[in-house]
Amino acid sequence: MTKADDAGTFRVGCEIEVNRLGFGAMRITGPGIWGPPADRTEAVRTLERLADLGVNFVDTADSYGPNTSEELIREVLHPYKGMLVATKAGFTRPAPDRWITNGNPDYLRAQALGSLRRLGVNQIGLWQLHRIDPRVAREKQFAAVCSLLDDGIIRYVGLSEVDVDDIKDASRYLPVSTVQTHSTLCGRAPGAALQHCGRRGIGFIPFFPLAAGGLARNGTVLDTIAKKHRATPGQIALAWLLRRSPVMLPIPGTSKVSHLQENVAAAAINLDNTDFAELDQVDRAFA
Repeated sequence: MTKADDAGTFRVGCEIEVNRLGFGAMRITGPGIWGPPADRTEAVRTLERLADLGVNFVDTADSYGPNTSEELIREVLHPYKGMLVATKAGFTRPAPDRWITNGNPDYLRAQALGSLRRLGVNQIGLWQLHRIDPRVAREKQFAAVCSLLDDGIIRYVGLSEVDVDDIKDASRYLPVSTVQTHSTLCGRAPGAALQHCGRRGIGFIPFFPLAAGGLARNGTVLDTIAKKHRATPGQIALAWLLRRSPVMLPIPGTSKVSHLQENVAAAAINLDNTDFAELDQVDRAFA
């Protein structure tokens, strides 16, 4: 049985070792990323299967539900033996499918403390600023995060949806251990930010890793390579991401056991140089 271990490992903050194929816990909530999942039993079964499949890196956020994802993770996975549960803050959620950036320092601190309680931990191993709020002075947001580090509430810091200049700016105030961004094959592939992270040993966490659209149709490059490996287009997209850099930490999400197993199976797919070059060429055409 393929396990996430086959994807190799990465050390967050040069210290916490995780397998490079993780799990995104946004989808264990209801429609609109609001409230409990439609099939709670299946969502619980999916979380329970993580350890068996070697998935020891879980990514969530206080805004998923809101709170629902963190609470379900604690119910099923606590005390997280050998597992890193990362969370994020920086949004308010007034309704389903509505996300409002909030980088107020007091809000960020309150949300981090809330995540601490909901996850049932003494310290959050990896806490990520969900967005840099353009309405709040960024140095105030970074100072708030530094206070969380100084007070031992969080251990390592990540940023979400940032570019190289943002990473450099934040790094003047605090050590950046991970960067999370919407990255997809043939649409929003990681570029300069990934290169920057690779040079500095910063973990790069792509979410929504497949948005191939028409490229998954019969006869396309993606379809041909998938059939060659007896795989799905989604598995090939994950394999492509994993090969791009040793700091790459994909977090495909699902609330179904069958889909989780399918995603993890991508860790065993070895794209040869030709496959990789063909996918890179197609991806560059969409850049």
